[in-house]
Amino acid sequence: MKKQKTILITNDDGYESEGLKVLIDVARSIARVVVVAPSTEKSACAHSLTLTRPMRFVEVDDDFYKLDDGTPTDCIFLALNSYFGENEKPDLIISGINRGSNMGEDITYSGTVAGAMEGVLFGIPSIAISQVCKDKCQNIFDFGYELAGEVVRELATKILEGSFPLGERKLLNINVPPIKKSEFKGYKVTKTGYRLYVNSAHLHRNPRGEEYYWIGLPGLEWRESQDDQICDLSAIEQGFVSITPIHLDMTSHDDIKTLEEWI
Repeated sequence: MKKQKTILITNDDGYESEGLKVLIDVARSIARVVVVAPSTEKSACAHSLTLTRPMRFVEVDDDFYKLDDGTPTDCIFLALNSYFGENEKPDLIISGINRGSNMGEDITYSGTVAGAMEGVLFGIPSIAISQVCKDKCQNIFDFGYELAGEVVRELATKILEGSFPLGERKLLNINVPPIKKSEFKGYKVTKTGYRLYVNSAHLHRNPRGEEYYWIGLPGLEWRESQDDQICDLSAIEQGFVSITPIHLDMTSHDDIKTLEEWI
Protein backbone atom coordinates (compact mmCIF):
# COMPACT_ATOMS: atom_id res chain seq x y z
CA MET A 1 0.00 0.00 0.00
CA LYS A 2 1.28 3.46 -0.97
CA LYS A 3 2.19 5.70 1.97
CA GLN A 4 0.07 8.83 2.18
CA LYS A 5 1.98 12.03 1.46
CA THR A 6 2.13 14.81 4.04
CA ILE A 7 1.99 18.58 3.49
CA LEU A 8 3.11 20.97 6.24
CA ILE A 9 1.42 24.36 6.01
CA THR A 10 2.13 27.77 7.54
CA ASN A 11 1.47 31.42 6.69
CA ASP A 12 2.15 34.93 7.98
CA ASP A 13 -1.43 36.25 8.08
CA GLY A 14 -2.33 34.25 11.17
CA TYR A 15 -4.11 30.98 11.80
CA GLU A 16 -7.60 32.40 11.14
CA SER A 17 -6.91 33.93 7.73
CA GLU A 18 -9.17 33.10 4.80
CA GLY A 19 -6.25 32.27 2.52
CA LEU A 20 -4.99 29.67 4.98
CA LYS A 21 -8.43 28.06 5.17
CA VAL A 22 -8.58 27.73 1.38
CA LEU A 23 -5.06 26.28 1.29
CA ILE A 24 -5.92 23.72 3.95
CA ASP A 25 -9.06 22.58 2.10
CA VAL A 26 -7.18 22.18 -1.18
CA ALA A 27 -4.21 20.41 0.40
CA ARG A 28 -6.46 17.97 2.26
CA SER A 29 -7.92 16.84 -1.06
CA ILE A 30 -4.51 15.47 -2.12
CA ALA A 31 -2.58 14.64 1.07
CA ARG A 32 -2.47 14.46 4.84
CA VAL A 33 -2.13 18.00 6.17
CA VAL A 34 -0.37 19.37 9.26
CA VAL A 35 -0.82 23.07 10.01
CA VAL A 36 1.40 25.18 12.25
CA ALA A 37 0.61 28.87 11.84
CA PRO A 38 1.26 32.06 13.81
CA SER A 39 -1.32 33.03 16.41
CA THR A 40 -1.39 36.60 15.05
CA GLU A 41 -0.49 38.33 11.80
CA LYS A 42 3.26 38.37 11.18
CA SER A 43 3.45 40.15 7.83
CA ALA A 44 6.90 41.50 6.86
CA CYS A 45 8.65 39.64 9.69
CA ALA A 46 11.10 38.21 7.14
CA HIS A 47 13.18 35.13 7.98
CA SER A 48 13.20 35.73 11.72
CA LEU A 49 13.50 33.23 14.54
CA THR A 50 12.30 34.04 18.07
CA LEU A 51 15.24 33.66 20.46
CA THR A 52 14.29 35.88 23.41
CA ARG A 53 11.14 34.21 24.74
CA PRO A 54 9.55 30.75 24.90
CA MET A 55 6.73 29.68 22.59
CA ARG A 56 4.06 27.01 22.82
CA PHE A 57 1.87 25.05 20.45
CA VAL A 58 -1.85 25.63 20.98
CA GLU A 59 -4.06 22.95 19.44
CA VAL A 60 -6.82 24.35 17.24
CA ASP A 61 -7.97 21.09 15.66
CA ASP A 62 -6.57 17.70 14.69
CA ASP A 63 -3.10 18.27 13.17
CA PHE A 64 -3.72 22.04 13.38
CA TYR A 65 -1.76 24.22 15.79
CA LYS A 66 -1.18 27.90 16.29
CA LEU A 67 2.23 28.89 17.60
CA ASP A 68 1.82 31.43 20.37
CA ASP A 69 3.38 34.67 19.04
CA GLY A 70 5.62 32.75 16.64
CA THR A 71 6.81 33.75 13.17
CA PRO A 72 6.38 31.57 10.07
CA THR A 73 10.04 30.58 10.42
CA ASP A 74 9.42 29.58 14.04
CA CYS A 75 6.42 27.53 12.91
CA ILE A 76 8.38 25.50 10.37
CA PHE A 77 11.49 25.17 12.54
CA LEU A 78 9.60 23.93 15.60
CA ALA A 79 7.25 21.72 13.59
CA LEU A 80 10.18 19.94 11.95
CA ASN A 81 12.15 19.67 15.18
CA SER A 82 9.36 18.71 17.57
CA TYR A 83 6.10 17.65 15.89
CA PHE A 84 7.77 15.40 13.34
CA GLY A 85 10.10 12.66 14.52
CA GLU A 86 13.71 12.26 13.43
CA ASN A 87 12.73 9.79 10.72
CA GLU A 88 9.52 11.52 9.66
CA LYS A 89 9.44 14.66 7.56
CA PRO A 90 6.70 16.20 5.42
CA ASP A 91 6.89 15.66 1.67
CA LEU A 92 6.07 19.28 0.89
CA ILE A 93 5.86 22.62 2.71
CA ILE A 94 3.45 25.32 1.53
CA SER A 95 3.43 28.82 2.97
CA GLY A 96 0.34 30.94 2.23
CA ILE A 97 -2.07 31.72 0.71
CA ASN A 98 -0.88 35.23 1.52
CA ARG A 99 -3.24 38.16 1.07
CA GLY A 100 -1.15 40.56 -1.00
CA SER A 101 1.82 40.21 -3.30
CA ASN A 102 5.35 39.02 -2.61
CA MET A 103 7.27 40.19 -5.65
CA GLY A 104 10.55 41.89 -6.42
CA GLU A 105 12.66 42.83 -3.42
CA ASP A 106 9.59 42.48 -1.19
CA ILE A 107 10.53 38.82 -0.80
CA THR A 108 13.29 39.93 1.59
CA TYR A 109 10.60 41.30 3.94
CA SER A 110 8.11 38.49 3.45
CA GLY A 111 7.17 36.14 6.27
CA THR A 112 5.35 34.01 3.68
CA VAL A 113 8.47 33.45 1.60
CA ALA A 114 10.50 32.94 4.79
CA GLY A 115 8.33 29.97 5.76
CA ALA A 116 9.32 28.30 2.50
CA MET A 117 12.94 29.34 3.00
CA GLU A 118 13.03 27.51 6.30
CA GLY A 119 11.62 24.42 4.62
CA VAL A 120 14.35 24.20 1.98
CA LEU A 121 17.02 24.65 4.66
CA PHE A 122 15.80 21.27 5.93
CA GLY A 123 15.91 19.78 2.44
CA ILE A 124 12.13 19.71 1.92
CA PRO A 125 10.47 20.89 -1.32
CA SER A 126 8.79 24.20 -0.46
CA ILE A 127 6.60 26.79 -2.14
CA ALA A 128 5.31 30.21 -1.12
CA ILE A 129 2.05 31.40 -2.67
CA SER A 130 0.51 34.86 -2.57
CA GLN A 131 -2.72 36.34 -3.89
CA VAL A 132 -2.00 39.75 -5.39
CA CYS A 133 -4.43 42.62 -4.79
CA LYS A 134 -4.54 45.59 -7.17
CA ASP A 135 -4.22 48.00 -4.27
CA LYS A 136 -4.60 48.09 -0.50
CA CYS A 137 -8.29 48.99 -0.79
CA GLN A 138 -9.32 46.15 -3.10
CA ASN A 139 -11.67 43.63 -1.57
CA ILE A 140 -10.32 40.08 -1.90
CA PHE A 141 -13.86 38.88 -2.55
CA ASP A 142 -13.87 40.75 -5.87
CA PHE A 143 -12.08 37.69 -7.24
CA GLY A 144 -11.60 35.28 -4.31
CA TYR A 145 -9.01 32.55 -3.76
CA GLU A 146 -10.43 30.07 -6.25
CA LEU A 147 -7.66 30.51 -8.82
CA ALA A 148 -4.96 30.43 -6.14
CA GLY A 149 -6.45 27.22 -4.79
CA GLU A 150 -6.38 25.57 -8.20
CA VAL A 151 -2.76 26.67 -8.72
CA VAL A 152 -1.84 25.04 -5.40
CA ARG A 153 -3.67 21.85 -6.31
CA GLU A 154 -1.95 21.52 -9.68
CA LEU A 155 1.58 22.33 -8.57
CA ALA A 156 1.43 20.47 -5.26
CA THR A 157 0.18 17.35 -7.05
CA LYS A 158 3.13 17.49 -9.46
CA ILE A 159 5.56 17.88 -6.56
CA LEU A 160 4.06 15.06 -4.52
CA GLU A 161 4.33 12.82 -7.56
CA GLY A 162 8.09 13.34 -7.35
CA SER A 163 8.53 16.20 -9.77
CA PHE A 164 10.09 19.11 -7.84
CA PRO A 165 12.04 21.07 -10.46
CA LEU A 166 14.68 22.71 -8.25
CA GLY A 167 17.84 21.67 -6.46
CA GLU A 168 18.99 22.16 -2.87
CA ARG A 169 18.06 25.32 -0.98
CA LYS A 170 15.80 26.56 -3.75
CA LEU A 171 12.08 27.31 -3.50
CA LEU A 172 9.20 28.34 -5.73
CA ASN A 173 7.69 31.78 -5.14
CA ILE A 174 4.23 31.96 -6.71
CA ASN A 175 2.09 35.06 -7.18
CA VAL A 176 -1.50 34.88 -8.44
CA PRO A 177 -3.05 37.84 -10.31
CA PRO A 178 -6.22 39.51 -8.96
CA ILE A 179 -8.53 37.89 -11.50
CA LYS A 180 -11.24 35.26 -11.50
CA LYS A 181 -10.45 31.67 -12.40
CA SER A 182 -12.28 32.05 -15.73
CA GLU A 183 -9.83 34.81 -16.74
CA PHE A 184 -6.70 32.74 -16.07
CA LYS A 185 -4.16 33.01 -18.93
CA GLY A 186 -1.62 30.46 -17.71
CA TYR A 187 1.80 30.43 -16.06
CA LYS A 188 4.91 32.51 -16.63
CA VAL A 189 8.31 31.56 -15.25
CA THR A 190 9.75 34.86 -14.08
CA LYS A 191 12.63 36.60 -12.39
CA THR A 192 12.17 38.88 -9.40
CA GLY A 193 11.33 42.41 -10.48
CA TYR A 194 13.07 45.69 -9.69
CA ARG A 195 10.66 47.37 -7.28
CA LEU A 196 10.46 51.16 -7.06
CA TYR A 197 9.89 52.24 -3.47
CA VAL A 198 8.50 55.53 -2.23
CA ASN A 199 8.25 56.98 1.25
CA SER A 200 5.44 55.19 3.05
CA ALA A 201 6.25 56.33 6.60
CA HIS A 202 3.28 58.40 7.75
CA LEU A 203 3.67 60.83 10.62
CA HIS A 204 0.69 61.34 12.96
CA ARG A 205 -0.01 62.78 16.40
CA ASN A 206 -1.99 61.17 19.18
CA PRO A 207 -4.52 63.16 21.27
CA ARG A 208 -1.70 64.21 23.61
CA GLY A 209 0.29 65.73 20.77
CA GLU A 210 2.95 63.02 20.74
CA GLU A 211 4.31 62.03 17.36
CA TYR A 212 4.12 58.48 16.03
CA TYR A 213 4.75 56.80 12.69
CA TRP A 214 2.72 54.26 10.77
CA ILE A 215 4.40 52.39 7.93
CA GLY A 216 2.01 52.13 5.00
CA LEU A 217 1.86 49.89 1.94
CA PRO A 218 3.75 51.15 -1.13
CA GLY A 219 2.15 50.76 -4.54
CA LEU A 220 3.25 48.04 -6.97
CA GLU A 221 5.57 50.13 -9.13
CA TRP A 222 8.60 48.70 -10.86
CA ARG A 223 11.26 49.22 -13.48
CA GLU A 224 10.80 47.29 -16.70
CA SER A 225 13.25 44.45 -17.33
CA GLN A 226 16.44 45.35 -19.18
CA ASP A 227 16.58 41.92 -20.82
CA ASP A 228 14.22 39.37 -22.39
CA GLN A 229 13.28 37.65 -19.10
CA ILE A 230 9.88 38.72 -17.86
CA CYS A 231 9.69 39.72 -14.19
CA ASP A 232 7.05 38.72 -11.66
CA LEU A 233 5.38 42.15 -11.59
CA SER A 234 5.01 42.29 -15.38
CA ALA A 235 3.57 38.77 -15.52
CA ILE A 236 0.94 39.66 -12.92
CA GLU A 237 0.02 42.83 -14.80
CA GLN A 238 -0.58 40.72 -17.91
CA GLY A 239 -2.86 38.31 -16.04
CA PHE A 240 -0.46 35.36 -15.67
CA VAL A 241 0.47 33.41 -12.56
CA SER A 242 4.11 34.17 -11.82
CA ILE A 243 6.42 31.35 -10.75
CA THR A 244 9.88 32.46 -9.67
CA PRO A 245 12.69 30.09 -8.66
CA ILE A 246 14.42 31.51 -5.58
CA HIS A 247 17.74 30.34 -4.15
CA LEU A 248 19.09 31.16 -0.72
CA ASP A 249 22.66 31.82 -1.87
CA MET A 250 22.66 35.64 -1.91
CA THR A 251 26.28 35.91 -3.02
CA SER A 252 26.85 38.30 -5.92
CA HIS A 253 28.97 35.82 -7.85
CA ASP A 254 29.57 38.22 -10.75
CA ASP A 255 31.35 40.59 -8.36
CA ILE A 256 33.73 38.17 -6.66
CA LYS A 257 36.62 38.81 -9.05
CA THR A 258 36.02 42.58 -8.98
CA LEU A 259 36.07 42.53 -5.18
CA GLU A 260 39.25 40.43 -5.11
CA GLU A 261 40.95 42.99 -7.30
CA TRP A 262 39.60 45.86 -5.21
CA ILE A 263 40.70 44.43 -1.88
